[in-house]
Amino acid sequence: MAFIKITSPHAHKPGNTGSVMQTVLLATLPGIAVLTAFFGPGTLVNILLTSLFCLAFEAAFLALRKKRIAFYLKDYSALVTAFLLALALPPYAPWWLIATGSLFAIVIAKQLYGGLGYNPFNPAMVGYIVLLISFPLEMSSWPAASPTLSDGAQLPGIIATLQQVFLGVPIDGYTGATPLDLLKQNQSQLISDLYANTSAFNQGRWAGAGWEWVNLAFLGGGIFLLYKKIFTWHAPIAMLASLGLLAALFYDGGSSTSSGSPLFHWLSGATMLGAFFIVTDPVTSAVSVRGRLIYGALVGALVFIIRVWGNYPDAMAFAVLLMNFAAPFIDYYTKPRTYGHKSGPKSQA
Repeated sequence: MAFIKITSPHAHKPGNTGSVMQTVLLATLPGIAVLTAFFGPGTLVNILLTSLFCLAFEAAFLALRKKRIAFYLKDYSALVTAFLLALALPPYAPWWLIATGSLFAIVIAKQLYGGLGYNPFNPAMVGYIVLLISFPLEMSSWPAASPTLSDGAQLPGIIATLQQVFLGVPIDGYTGATPLDLLKQNQSQLISDLYANTSAFNQGRWAGAGWEWVNLAFLGGGIFLLYKKIFTWHAPIAMLASLGLLAALFYDGGSSTSSGSPLFHWLSGATMLGAFFIVTDPVTSAVSVRGRLIYGALVGALVFIIRVWGNYPDAMAFAVLLMNFAAPFIDYYTKPRTYGHKSGPKSQA
């Protein structure tokens, strides 16, 4: 009997990769809407440019490989990579930064390994990390959320946005430290004083102005994906549980050296985007049920460790790529027992 050779991700119900990717794109819309409301149109320009660059690089490399361009573009995987990379980048990033990240995400991290199903690392996170290491100034230029703007200041319009992105015309007084940055740099104020005296915190409720609502929006999108059975709950819930548990264990009640409460870590940075849209990548994560639990828990632990004791306030990309390395090892030791065989790796040989 001849078997059709196909690569992951594999469908376990009627449908195809393209429809799954379209559902993932749909689930990002609440987060995109909230990001735009709090930070202006920069996120929308990011998405437009990353989509154009990623699709162009994908088509060009498929042509070099003599593959059917339209057939492979219809799986929407390049577009999902573009959206995730755009959402991870600071709004109002220069166009050349977006082009560089898209190049590394599509060509280096995906196509050079053989395309979808063969890439061992999450393409969007590879592009992000290359930019973070190579261009730290541009990657740390996050805008301030709309509630924290000074009196009379407004969110940039589309003209100012395009001038910043394509011509480098700066938007005066619009950048500001993120809540994760502020907490990491804090050495003198109690957490209660930091919340009371800093606009990035006192204009919010739990984890800083804007960011908490962005994370809740991506949480809503993640719940929608769970409802649609795009992935199982194991990896995202294990990640959030691990991150929350460590935050609770090391939370000292709010001293000047506090690492933040579980609620702060859940609702700041890219936590929910990572938990439901990145950790759940079926190609680069563990595939067994126990493996997903271990994989997600270790991603959450690494996020907390790097945030608190590392040099990068938001550690999602580093945590995911480190665990991409470990995913095959986790799968090897968490294979389900084959009927009629004893459990354990040796019995699978």
